[in-house]
Amino acid sequence: MNQVEFVNLIAPFKDKVFRLAKRLLVSTEEAEDATQEVLVKLWDKKQGLDKYNSVEAFAMTITKNYCLDQLKSKRAGNLQIVHNNFTDRQPLMQQQLEDSDSLTWVEKIINELPEQQRMIVQFRDIEQYEFEEIAKMMDMNETAVRVALSRARKTIREFMTKTHSYGIG
Repeated sequence: MNQVEFVNLIAPFKDKVFRLAKRLLVSTEEAEDATQEVLVKLWDKKQGLDKYNSVEAFAMTITKNYCLDQLKSKRAGNLQIVHNNFTDRQPLMQQQLEDSDSLTWVEKIINELPEQQRMIVQFRDIEQYEFEEIAKMMDMNETAVRVALSRARKTIREFMTKTHSYGIG
């Protein structure tokens, strides 16, 4: 595999690798470093990539593992997921403020989810991966992924209902 073929192979998912690294590591600089490390690892394995059903899923698994190793080495216990896929429409200022406030609350509760649930929410609801792909990346069976996602969504929903009912979390 030459350099052009490699670039064409990774181009469709390299931004996803960066976004996952950014969500896990928070720092843009650390996410850029992690992305570079993952791409180097893929380059080093370029001759054997054809044995994988999904090079993208393999890359995301490498990214997840690399980032978690980085976090463990720093003894960082507090991961943060930031969701920037906010709508670009121009609703009224009040609606924008309410949306921003709701997004802040969702980010807060996602940050408090167990690590596994946090990552599954990231993969499924933000990155739009299929359950089969998530199961491979997380080394879980699909049923366990669905259960964990359901529990995470239930926690988020209950928190948001409580917040909107009482005005404070």
